[in-house]
Amino acid sequence: MSPLVFLILLLILTSIFCYLSPASARRTAFMGSALQLILFLSLLLIYLFRVEDGAEVFYGWKWELLPELGVVMGLGMDGFSAIMLLLATLVTFAAVWATPAPERSVGFYYGNLFLIAAGVVGAFASTDLLFFYLFHELALIPTFLMIGIWGTGDKHRVAWKVTIYLALASFVLLIGILGLYINLPEISRTFGMRELVDLANSGVLQTPDWVFVMLFLGFGALVSLFPFHTWAPGAYACAPSSVAMLHAGVLKKFGLYGLLRVVLPIFPHEMQEYGHVLLILILGNIFFVGYATMAQRRLDWMLGYSSVMHMGYIFLGIASAMVPFAGGGGSYYLNPLSLGGAGILMFAHGISIAILFALSGQLRRRTATLEFSELGGMGKTMPAFGLLMGMGTFASIGLPGFANFSGELLVFFGAFGSGGAQFLNFYQIATAIAVWGVVVSAIYGLRAYRWTCFGETPERWVGSNELVDLRGREKFAIWILVVFSLLVGFWPQGFLKLLIPALLAQ
Repeated sequence: MSPLVFLILLLILTSIFCYLSPASARRTAFMGSALQLILFLSLLLIYLFRVEDGAEVFYGWKWELLPELGVVMGLGMDGFSAIMLLLATLVTFAAVWATPAPERSVGFYYGNLFLIAAGVVGAFASTDLLFFYLFHELALIPTFLMIGIWGTGDKHRVAWKVTIYLALASFVLLIGILGLYINLPEISRTFGMRELVDLANSGVLQTPDWVFVMLFLGFGALVSLFPFHTWAPGAYACAPSSVAMLHAGVLKKFGLYGLLRVVLPIFPHEMQEYGHVLLILILGNIFFVGYATMAQRRLDWMLGYSSVMHMGYIFLGIASAMVPFAGGGGSYYLNPLSLGGAGILMFAHGISIAILFALSGQLRRRTATLEFSELGGMGKTMPAFGLLMGMGTFASIGLPGFANFSGELLVFFGAFGSGGAQFLNFYQIATAIAVWGVVVSAIYGLRAYRWTCFGETPERWVGSNELVDLRGREKFAIWILVVFSLLVGFWPQGFLKLLIPALLAQ
């Protein structure tokens, strides 16, 4: 049996123990989060020593549930899924160790949190499209509950809005998945991702345009592609900090992962044909949402909007991944710069937004407010908080040396080289405009950092015993995230050696 099965079972068992033993749930959560990270890091080291490149699938396992219908639960790990599983286990660890415990229903809280983590890990470990979808739905259900029960602000309205939006997006996505399945000959029907790509490349899988539209809209809405983004900022702002870390940092990458794993290799011509429309939507993510982010006056809402804005850069990498050959003829090749940049940005954004949501949760716990007008000077009274807030902000705005910078640079170079040999084609114009989004993110990111950590400390906090700096375990968990962001920023080729072969081999 694959060790990936044990990783998923570890998270599910931790969830069950938290439900059954509320008194020891906090301690169980600490142990479970540490064990799952240690287990995956061990599996990752073995993978790195045993495989030649990221294209090879390791730890493969299949459970034939309904083989006559092609329903098989498959797990496996290649270079791309390894990086996403690393992100999931790192953020799960930090979501437990770097965030405060809830004031009530501790067992139910951590039981739901680990159910989200199990769904995320199961989705990224799946090699079967149906179970990839089902694991994602497993993670969504406790997310809705946790926003409604332990959230802040207008949590009930937000929880219902998120439920309706994501349920509809999931339904649309399911129609697209079934569309792929029913358009296969009965003898070839399968949900295996690589099998579907092979069948599409061989011409066996012939699908009408509506299947592409359903898959693209379903995955896109789950990632908050403009204009289907309005559910996301409120969801992250009102969610408990640990849930915001897992959803914005990891679960949100489900749609991007699906676009890269399924939509792009099965529908390369459609991606190129509708590329101009996608580029316009991407600029909406970057600028419309970017300017909305600048208008925010609360840290949590600013982080929620910024997370949506940064999805535009990853979408830009996906949209520019198919490059037409100079000779024309309708043939395309995959752009490794765009693919590698999109993959690194998925990891980088997950790390940086998890850092910032963890710190915002700690700040809310101490001050009971995240209004910029009521904050200031926190770097003086809480120096460790101020330092880590700076690290998270610098990573988020793409400062050189952090992973976000490496990913954005690759995406910009890759996108500018797409669109064929024509000078100043639509891709180049869109990329030149999108680069200015870096300035927008720098403005709102640095301004939020200044309003929070610098300037005069409000009188209500002068001499207050409530402003206690981060504790040891909180600093430790957040520093782990910072170190991985710096590692990818200074050594992106290590990750690209896993990412690019896996994505090109599809």
